[in-house]
Amino acid sequence: MNTDDLARGLFRVLETGDAALAAAVVSDDFRNREATVAPAACAAPGPAGVLASGAWMRSAFTGLHFEILDVAGNDRQVWVRLRMQGHHTGPFVRFKDGSLDQAVPPTGRDIDFEQIHVLDVRDGRVTGHEAVRDDITMLGQLGVFPPSPAVALRMAAWKVTGRAGSAAADVARRADEAALLAR
Repeated sequence: MNTDDLARGLFRVLETGDAALAAAVVSDDFRNREATVAPAACAAPGPAGVLASGAWMRSAFTGLHFEILDVAGNDRQVWVRLRMQGHHTGPFVRFKDGSLDQAVPPTGRDIDFEQIHVLDVRDGRVTGHEAVRDDITMLGQLGVFPPSPAVALRMAAWKVTGRAGSAAADVARRADEAALLAR
């Protein structure tokens, strides 16, 4: 595969959870520098981490789609500008140091915002990932930043009632299960 195909394949794995495609485009020593806000399984090396990351995002956003706008690169790196799109139908859970940081209850809102990703490549596979994301725009589209009163109340209620913790455990379980598909 050329570097353009590798980039497109990686984002297709995130959209679909296709384990065979993950094995074809992701190196066993792949590292995701962005996994710090995701469930622990997303930091696993290789295809397992990519499959876990896709499961984490799909658990929050149905119809998850990465519209590729531009791809450029050389034999060592690929730069991808894209739009992340989806419908927020599940809790969007962010983690910090492996623990629940924030849980945004489903809002039913759409997200559509741009990101830039830098992919390291070697021997025809993706070996690394880092991103410049516009998380503020996404959180604004969800009503989290600045906080709408309704979303702020729901987030507080989820935290107080333990639903946020339950959501975090469920999302982490889904990521763990997806990571197992790489074996």
